[in-house]
Amino acid sequence: MKTEQRVRKLFEQALKRYSLIADGDRVLVGLSGGKDSMSLLELLAKRSRVFKPRFEVEAAFVRMRNIPYKNDEAYLRSFAESLGVRLHIFETEFDETTDERHTHCFLCSWNRRKMLFKAAQDLGCNKIALGHHRDDLMETALMNLTFEGKFHTMPPRLQMEKFPVEIIRPLCLMRESDLQALADLRGYHQQAVRCPYEDASHRADMKEMIAHFEAMNPEFAYTFFTAIERTFPEQRDLKDFLKKNKEV
Repeated sequence: MKTEQRVRKLFEQALKRYSLIADGDRVLVGLSGGKDSMSLLELLAKRSRVFKPRFEVEAAFVRMRNIPYKNDEAYLRSFAESLGVRLHIFETEFDETTDERHTHCFLCSWNRRKMLFKAAQDLGCNKIALGHHRDDLMETALMNLTFEGKFHTMPPRLQMEKFPVEIIRPLCLMRESDLQALADLRGYHQQAVRCPYEDASHRADMKEMIAHFEAMNPEFAYTFFTAIERTFPEQRDLKDFLKKNKEV
């Protein structure tokens, strides 16, 4: 079908363009229960069965004790197992009173990320795959430009300095609409209880801004992402860039 073909094509382009997967990799997918991470797990699990490159996939779901959202963990486990992937469930929390500078979303995300770093090391994974798509990268670039005065975003590939793992974002060339179409086609289950803070950040505002810019110029997403991509290292210099820039 057209949806599957488009998603697979963009996925393969991202793997190749940014050299995201290599022989012998063990990739831990951060599975949140949303459409993006479920699409990512499906794509990577199916890609791992292809002869080259040969890599393994594990999945991790991090339960946050003090945030009142809920996922159907039995469904997530069944979904992962249907793809031949083991799902590991971890639990953590954070104390918001220790850091009044950051929002719930930042603290939740950072603590879940730290748990993924630990899980990757415990499971012998050298890469963590996250489900950020093209819209996420554009929204982040707009937020950084608006509130920090800097033009940068989440790169497709990032070697961490404090942890011996690399973050990869294989969905970075896809629009959110592509992933929604795939989720509708597959019938992915939604979260049982949504996070009460998910609309509290400026990301929703950035979505509206992008929609406004696209109404003015239908090519905005293409031109803006082209500008963003210029902040990424040239592919021929990627290995040297990652050695010199351990954390961006």
